[in-house]
Amino acid sequence: MTELKKRIQTSIILFVILILALKYQFILSLTLILIFHQILFEFQLILKKIYKKLEIYIILTVFTFYLSFFILLIWNNLYIGNSYNKILLLFIISICVFTDIGGYVFGKIFKGKKLTKISPKKTYSGMIGSYLMPLIINTIIFKKYLALDTIIISIIIISTVSQLGDLFISYLKRKSKIKDTDKILPGHGGLLDRFDGIIFALPLGLFLLKVI
Repeated sequence: MTELKKRIQTSIILFVILILALKYQFILSLTLILIFHQILFEFQLILKKIYKKLEIYIILTVFTFYLSFFILLIWNNLYIGNSYNKILLLFIISICVFTDIGGYVFGKIFKGKKLTKISPKKTYSGMIGSYLMPLIINTIIFKKYLALDTIIISIIIISTVSQLGDLFISYLKRKSKIKDTDKILPGHGGLLDRFDGIIFALPLGLFLLKVI
């Protein structure tokens, strides 16, 4: 099975879990607990290959607080929040997901000059796809709920932050000399590989959409 097919199948499974989490509180709670535990576990493994014990403790403590805030933010918007908050959350997640897919697909098809040494697989064509795909798909899906200028501005900012988050984790992986943070998600690697952009983009995205 090719990597693309694995990524598509995994993405479908993740989408089904998201739909179930929207409907059932128990599944949402269990999913968020597993996400929190697994991401923290994977991040710790990376740190152990780079930093000393005291540095690991400090970085891990800060990251744990931030990740807790991230998880509570999702919980609040999916379970406690109103329907509009759920739409905003899904809008941001959709931008991050299609940013990743667009970058992967356009990079594979058009290839071209490498974007950075931090992540050798990333190309300028992939970066264009990372903006173009979420712009097309999210405009179609969310034009009934959000103004076009809000959609465009949000995609530019959120996609950029998502890509920077991806590059940051890629930098840590490169420094620790590992390819994937885990093998839990076929075609993607670990949960941190999948959620790296979302972790950084979602809080900023929610704040941005509350303001504009």
